Amino acid sequence: MRFEQGHALTIGVGGDLSNTVDDAQGLADILKDSVRCAYPSDQVHTLTGPAADREAILATLDDLAQSTNPQSTAVVYFSGHGYRAKASIGEAYYLLPHGYDVNRLKTTAISGAEFTEKLRAIPAQKLLVLLDCCHAGGIGDAKAPGLELTKSPLPPEAADLLAEGSGRVLIASSQEDELSFAGKPYSAFTLALIEALAGEGVAKKDGYVRVADVALHARQVVPGRTRDRQHPILHFEQADNFVLAYYAAGDEQPKSLPFDVEPEIEPEPSVWHSVAFDQRGQTVHGPQTNIAGDVQGPVLSGQFGGPVSTGGGEAVDMRGSQGVLYKPSGPVEQQFGDRINITGDGNEVADHGRAVVIKQDTTGITTDDFLRLLEGLRRAVSSVELDPDVAEAVEADLQTAEAQARKPQPNWKLVLLKLRGAAEMLEMVDGVLGVSERALPLARQALEWAGQLFG
Repeated sequence: MRFEQGHALTIGVGGDLSNTVDDAQGLADILKDSVRCAYPSDQVHTLTGPAADREAILATLDDLAQSTNPQSTAVVYFSGHGYRAKASIGEAYYLLPHGYDVNRLKTTAISGAEFTEKLRAIPAQKLLVLLDCCHAGGIGDAKAPGLELTKSPLPPEAADLLAEGSGRVLIASSQEDELSFAGKPYSAFTLALIEALAGEGVAKKDGYVRVADVALHARQVVPGRTRDRQHPILHFEQADNFVLAYYAAGDEQPKSLPFDVEPEIEPEPSVWHSVAFDQRGQTVHGPQTNIAGDVQGPVLSGQFGGPVSTGGGEAVDMRGSQGVLYKPSGPVEQQFGDRINITGDGNEVADHGRAVVIKQDTTGITTDDFLRLLEGLRRAVSSVELDPDVAEAVEADLQTAEAQARKPQPNWKLVLLKLRGAAEMLEMVDGVLGVSERALPLARQALEWAGQLFG
């Protein structure tokens, strides 16, 4: 039997919390499992890693509001960072989706008020919100001046939502002063959710999982697995104990758990995801010095004697524990992924937020290299909050420079003129947050490369 009224959105932001991807996918899998919860698969939406950015999350919440009705049952699950941000202009709660920028929280993160309004728009009279968003790890020390961030498990605005009806339930993974423990195959909190959805600990063996079954199972098993250091927050006292799903597709006998490994919970928060690739103390020679593929978390580097490929994938984060890049001693294969740009021999290192650049000796650069650098510069310019007129003028200069560079016989004087103009405009607004860290260094590098290629 299918649980036709079931709808869900599961979100795992990835990035420095790589385990959140598995958690979101695992919860989605059991909800869609045809012999367990039996939600229609086309009614379960999953956003993980790069797909879990602000725009995608808000748009999918809107879709959920459109696809459900008062008779629906809806589950919204978020696994990532939750922070209370305090600045001179006030205090607000934020969920941090993939691609967030602490210097631009309003436009790259999701405020508690915004999230709550999206939930309020969902007409389902049975709504369960699950927040696994007080993890260890973190965003590092680089924050906007005057900004204070404090980990927080749930948005305060959610209390208003819970008071509006008996079909609204919220369960958060941990208390205010606690961190969430990761685990294998799932975090301590998500493991408890999946167990309950598979029928473990249900109060009645009648084929249904009710919201109290999930809440009480999480509260019972999570503290035991974390040595009494993580205690889920349960907000269902005012709610009806509504049916959430089947646990065996309508059968009364529960199935086995939907994984065949012995669950493990990390001994301390952040132990398992703080270092994904540790090459400290190693000396590696030859082309096998590739760091590519599904590498998540900092790379703690040793000494590299051969070519290095970063892979260019979203999952690769080459920064070390202090936020600095390794400096390879051999040539570096150029890669221009969404987050990481590596060029040159690594003699000079600069970190420009989402784009990490190792500047190179420009000997041997090609037009393709130059065009990729221009693409990175245009992205950097679009990521900072410039005056619209300045942004338009800089973009026009960069478009002209790019168009000329693509010609068989470029007008190199025009390329240099336009790049010089773009760099000068960026220097004029150097005080704008992010310009000196991201856009201006790339503009200067583009001007240098243009002189090398066309001068």
